[in-house]
Amino acid sequence: MTTLTATTRGTATSGVLGNPLVRKLGVLLVLAAVVVPFAASRWGSGAWPGALTVDLSGPLGTASDWIVDNRDSHPLFLYFLGHVSNAVVIAVRAVYLALLAVGWAGVTAVAALTAWRVAGVRLALGTAAAFLACGLLGMWVPTMQTLALMVVAVAASVVAGALLGLAAGLSDRMHRALRPVLDTMQVLPAFAYLLPVVLVFGIGVPAAVLATVVYAAPPMARLTALGLRGADKEVLEAVESLGTTARQRLLTARVPLARKELLLGLNQTIMMALSMAVIASVIGAGGLGDRVYQALASVDVGAALAAGIPIVLLAVVLDRVTGAAGARLGDAPAPDARLLGACALAAAVVVAAVGRLVGRLEWPESWEVGIAEPVNRAVDWMTAHLYSGVPVVGGTADWAGRFTTWVLDPLRDGLQWLPWWSVLLIVAALAWLIGTWRTALTAVLAMAAIGVLGVWGPSLDTLSQVLAAVAVTLVIGFATGIAAARSDRVERLLRPVLDVFQTMPQFVYLIPVVALFGVGRAPAVAAAVVYALPAVVRITAQGLRQVDPAALESARSLGATGAQQLRQVQLPLARPALLLAVNQGVVLVLAVVIIGGLVGGGALGYDVVFGLAQGDLATGLVAGAAIVCLGLMLDRVTQPTGRRTTKGA
Repeated sequence: MTTLTATTRGTATSGVLGNPLVRKLGVLLVLAAVVVPFAASRWGSGAWPGALTVDLSGPLGTASDWIVDNRDSHPLFLYFLGHVSNAVVIAVRAVYLALLAVGWAGVTAVAALTAWRVAGVRLALGTAAAFLACGLLGMWVPTMQTLALMVVAVAASVVAGALLGLAAGLSDRMHRALRPVLDTMQVLPAFAYLLPVVLVFGIGVPAAVLATVVYAAPPMARLTALGLRGADKEVLEAVESLGTTARQRLLTARVPLARKELLLGLNQTIMMALSMAVIASVIGAGGLGDRVYQALASVDVGAALAAGIPIVLLAVVLDRVTGAAGARLGDAPAPDARLLGACALAAAVVVAAVGRLVGRLEWPESWEVGIAEPVNRAVDWMTAHLYSGVPVVGGTADWAGRFTTWVLDPLRDGLQWLPWWSVLLIVAALAWLIGTWRTALTAVLAMAAIGVLGVWGPSLDTLSQVLAAVAVTLVIGFATGIAAARSDRVERLLRPVLDVFQTMPQFVYLIPVVALFGVGRAPAVAAAVVYALPAVVRITAQGLRQVDPAALESARSLGATGAQQLRQVQLPLARPALLLAVNQGVVLVLAVVIIGGLVGGGALGYDVVFGLAQGDLATGLVAGAAIVCLGLMLDRVTQPTGRRTTKGA
């Protein structure tokens, strides 16, 4: 009996020690026992040592001055970048003038008939109503400016992304080389793309379009490669057995089999291009984003809402039309589909011609409905009655103040109080526990680069906002996702809300939080929470719904309650989806926390906005590089490596 007990204990001990997580914890404890006393005696202060900081303001200022001085004379600008800039300006202007020449009636008719051809009457009516609403709000011309920039940027993004995806889909070496690049680009906040193009192209439409292309091309590249590499091998072998060439196999087999992925890539590219085109108003893109930006700068919520509504409508229409086209891809066309399409095109041409003949190309000013003044009156009423002094619950300004005082300030002060080396150790430990030593090395180097750049304090301030927003997002998102997974009624009620929120560009989320909370760090966090919630809710609900029904049935047969099934079966089996929800929540929160610099969020977001607004590219570029490093670190700390996930599965 004693021998059996000892054997059992030995087996249990060896099983515990054989756990990779336990071994990693043991190694971390040994390293901490050695490193912490030495680091504490050598660097007791929490601030990053000045000796380890590199001042880049001088070199960046010199580079910026050289670019400005040589922009009109250097061959690189004269014979390459200048032509690129001119081509972008000509393309955007040509599309814009074409839209104005067609007139508001023609544009509305073309958009509605396209939606009808793709998805039916209901979406056509919704599309027509969306474009008419843009005119009614007095935003027809800015909408056409944004649409013209979108057309050029999406076309360039699709071409560039498809070519990269084609190379990655046909070559294993190119796929391995592009994967880390696309992974990194996916976690970078949109603001990080603005500064390099401004440095080269200056403020204006070319910089806005090229920043949008760089931001929107990766999803097209990734999904194109996914579709080409996931093509049915039996079909490819059958085509190859017929003696076809590689080019013929690509055009007749691989591309047709990847049509759904290609159209999904187009959908994602359009949505990201719209989001970036709105944000690019900071660097002179014009259009609807510029109206929102100018209104937020003067805290004119009514004017911001008047420009924000068309952005949302445009996003929803584009998402629905491209999504419906993807859903219907592969269906047999109706016998009279070509005739209907020709009739629709003819009708659109007739409407445009009639509008031109009667001189009604521009939206009539008498048809415009001004909502800025009523909205601002409502905001003034909220300021007087809801900001503070509400019995029992307090006001929205009170909530923002308490959240700042009780959560954001202690979290920021605590992070900035920690010695810099302890922050690096914590990052390394978290990244290694969830991934591999390569993951930990990447995360530590990214965090150390922030200190070397000399923005350690502002970066920790931004990190505190991200952590607070992620905590709130995960609590609300997990609870809502669990409710949606366990109730079909809740899922149906949430679906349209999540659809709308997931298609709204990041910029638009700043409008309601400014109306409710004013300006400051708490409103920036609130906007980030609202922006990240839809993705967390969707991924959580989907992960829980995909749990093996046999496992749930087995738990029910053993008498487990609903709460026990959730806690002991669904949540453990949905762990990969929950980890993905955490990762996506972190990435999306960071994107909006940075934009929150426009509404008083401070920290790195303020440095970027200040650098762009004042032409201080050194400050802006350093802050942008720190944002990139912070995003890379957070992604590595919250994303398990594919190799470990596969082993676990």
